[in-house]
Amino acid sequence: MRHLFNRISLLGALSDSKFCVIFGKGNCSSLVPRPQAEDLAVLLQGRVLRRHLLQIHGRVYRFLAHDHSLVATRLIGHYSSNSALKVFRSLRNPNIFPCNAIIRMLGEEGLSVDALLIFKSLKFEGVSPNELTFSFLLKAYSKEGTRSDCVGQVHSHVLKSGYLCDSIVCYGLMMVYDKAVKSIHSAHQLFDEMPDRSMVCCWTSLISGYGKRGFAEKSLELFCRMLKENVRPENDTMVGVLSACSSLPTRNAQKWANLLAQYGNADDYVNISLIYLYGRCGKIDKSREAFDKISENGKKMVLVWNTMINAYCRNGFTLEAIRIFRLMMTNSYCYPNHVTMVGVLSACAEVGDLHLGIQVHDYLRKSRHKALISSNVNVATSLIDMYSKCGNLGEAWKVFNEMGEKDVVAYNAMITGLATSGKGHEALKLFSKMEALHLTPDPGTFLAVLQACSHSGLVEQGREIFSKMNKVSPRLDHYACFVDLLSRSGFIEEALEIATSMPFKPNNYIWSALLAGSVLHKRMEMVEAISTSLVAVDPENSAGYVLLSNSLAFDHQWQRVVKLRQTMREKGVSKQIGRSWINVEGVAHEFIAGSSANVGVIGVEIILQSLMKEIQFSSSLLD
Repeated sequence: MRHLFNRISLLGALSDSKFCVIFGKGNCSSLVPRPQAEDLAVLLQGRVLRRHLLQIHGRVYRFLAHDHSLVATRLIGHYSSNSALKVFRSLRNPNIFPCNAIIRMLGEEGLSVDALLIFKSLKFEGVSPNELTFSFLLKAYSKEGTRSDCVGQVHSHVLKSGYLCDSIVCYGLMMVYDKAVKSIHSAHQLFDEMPDRSMVCCWTSLISGYGKRGFAEKSLELFCRMLKENVRPENDTMVGVLSACSSLPTRNAQKWANLLAQYGNADDYVNISLIYLYGRCGKIDKSREAFDKISENGKKMVLVWNTMINAYCRNGFTLEAIRIFRLMMTNSYCYPNHVTMVGVLSACAEVGDLHLGIQVHDYLRKSRHKALISSNVNVATSLIDMYSKCGNLGEAWKVFNEMGEKDVVAYNAMITGLATSGKGHEALKLFSKMEALHLTPDPGTFLAVLQACSHSGLVEQGREIFSKMNKVSPRLDHYACFVDLLSRSGFIEEALEIATSMPFKPNNYIWSALLAGSVLHKRMEMVEAISTSLVAVDPENSAGYVLLSNSLAFDHQWQRVVKLRQTMREKGVSKQIGRSWINVEGVAHEFIAGSSANVGVIGVEIILQSLMKEIQFSSSLLD
């Protein structure tokens, strides 16, 4: 390449004769042929320095190669729109290649109107567009806010030119309708007109487009139609499908699970959907059945494992989620991604499995996902949450400080971590620092700060924070947190006034906070009325009955305690099962009250009996 450039530079000093002398003045020692346009085109390949570009362009004019389509095409690619247009307009009879190049250049600079004008001029030049012409033209209209009438003109030209049968062109047009014009209906209409609908990305675009607009059932209808037409989904398709499943009302999840089950349990993609939908319905055994039916090849997809982990976490089977993750790590063909890590860290936080949480953190540090800790907010905040809930605030702070650019979500996570650890004053300091950095608090920030005040009994600070919520309208959970703060601190009347005057109907959390505060501060005159209100809004929740029963027992009203427990039995209300977890040698063990399901429970009972004997023996000696 360098040799050719030097050769042409030398030729620039010579005459325009076909052969010329290159050594000495008039002494012919070597004759070199005049460079061909193809030689000049070769010099324009790839990246070219500006000064070299101008020299080559000068030689192009000197040797009358400016009308050569390949040379012009490559020159256009090196210039901005103004210079590129001059090159294009110097062509007497351009073919499609420089036309495509200039349309592409104009599109990249956002000059969609100019690109359309060039396109319309092709007809007068006698040049027929090809699929690349339409692809570049559609890219020019891919920005948000594009006028639908302009896109309609392009659509009309696609139709007249016979490119409606070209899946790539139609996909580009669909994307413009969906993302730029914001008309998913037009995109769908175009899709239905396509003679060939075998291109998976077209289905994926529509499924995702409907899902993002809240039309979850429309997305799933398309997915079913896709299966009927024997078009095999891809991972991106399934992301759209699962997103649609997540926004379905719970009452409709079972209906769609039944519909999808009709398409055959042998299809891995159907089973992925079923894992999620059954998880939404609380039928975790059915989710596991669908997971077990997925082929070995299907289990190479990380999406399968992520969906199963999510289903277990959603339904409170945290240890099962961890077991699935450990099983996944034995699969040499599948590697966890950031979604996996967020799910597993959430499970670790739930059961206090610090050992596994540290292992996940080490894996992230050492693997190809190393940059995720500083760049991915979801991963970093999951680590902060895990360390905070497992009682290791030092590591939570380290993760927070290692984050690259901290946004509101990052601050919310750290403030929440400090709140759950009872570090109310530190949480308020971090909130003040956030405000000093001109980061605008969102509803999640205020909720975290109110929680910090509630856990640390900072009543005055809580009142001040709640009064600051003038730019952010308090939600029901903000009121619940503020009522909890006041109730815990003994301000029962004020809390009750807030609960009854707020613009929401009090829910079980509000009444539970009031009831717990009344019991804590022995306000027995208020307990019965509040517990009655709690039972009214949440009749299946045992908390109202239990707290009322405890307060009656404290007041020695045994007949009423018996009657209340009888009422619970008649209504089928059972006390919520207590659960606890311990970590032994890196393995989390779950213990459920009244259950002997854990393999170690017998050994624990033996040890407890032995300890009780020792306590009794020691107390007898003291007597």
